[in-house]
Amino acid sequence: MSIVLVAMLALGYILFDLQRQFNTKSNTVALEFSKAEQLARPVKDPDDKSMNVLTLGVDHADDDTENSAALQGPVSQRSDSMMLVHIPEDRSQIYVMSMVRDMYVDIPGYGQNKLNAAISFGGVPLLLRTVEGLFGTKIDHVAMIDFEGFKELSTALGGVTVNNEIEFTANDTDYFYPTGEITLEGDRALRFVRERKSFSNGDYQRVANQRIFIAAAANQLLSSGTLTNPAKLYEIVDKVSPYLTLDENFDAATLVGLGLQLKNVDTKNMAMFTMPTAGSATSVDGQSIELASVTAIEQIGEALRTDSMREYLAENPPESN
Repeated sequence: MSIVLVAMLALGYILFDLQRQFNTKSNTVALEFSKAEQLARPVKDPDDKSMNVLTLGVDHADDDTENSAALQGPVSQRSDSMMLVHIPEDRSQIYVMSMVRDMYVDIPGYGQNKLNAAISFGGVPLLLRTVEGLFGTKIDHVAMIDFEGFKELSTALGGVTVNNEIEFTANDTDYFYPTGEITLEGDRALRFVRERKSFSNGDYQRVANQRIFIAAAANQLLSSGTLTNPAKLYEIVDKVSPYLTLDENFDAATLVGLGLQLKNVDTKNMAMFTMPTAGSATSVDGQSIELASVTAIEQIGEALRTDSMREYLAENPPESN
């Protein structure tokens, strides 16, 4: 019995210390709104226990300058991956919806522009308000990861095995990615989630690959081999936390609690899809844009507000994951 007690105390200390290190090493983004902005945000029913998390991938190494004119603004930030994660009240599933960065939407105070421009015009708070306005529902939390964090995570996990959908060679490299199961680590993992120029559908395949990597990494991260290995957990927290930025209410304790609530979710079968758009076009100022689908916006907004994403996807199955 004394051995069991010591083991339990040791586990409790490890968990506490990991949370402390995570909170110390990760970054925080302040979601500050004026009184008028706060009043304009959607109000969530107090009885609604579902959760919406806006997840952003920040790619400082992206050499794409095509959209630079649209990204000029007071905030030197940009996001090249945007996903809305919906967790239903019963915690039975995780829904991950990618939103293409070139989708033409209304940005509060700035009119019509690419979704990606909101973060440059007004930082994360403006992007959050833009997404909330798009779907008419409240975003509960924000999580950002620098793509370099994918590289560090893959290394700390000893490689991440994904099922690659389309064979390609990363632009300006000799990194070849065949179809089927491949194990990614370090720079090869980073290029896998960044690559878009090798695909005829560009950003659409890139966000699909990002989701494939995230699902595979989550499955390995939550495996018993990782969770029961304190040394590996310390390495992951140490290497990856500096690349994470969360809102002030999304700390380690909250994440651990959420993780326990989601313990029965099969990470291999998370519901992941790209938000439908209405085709490509050129804006009046000459930008290449993706037209927003009014029907998709209305249907997804209703699903988020009524916690009925399962029913939405059953009626509107995505073309691919």
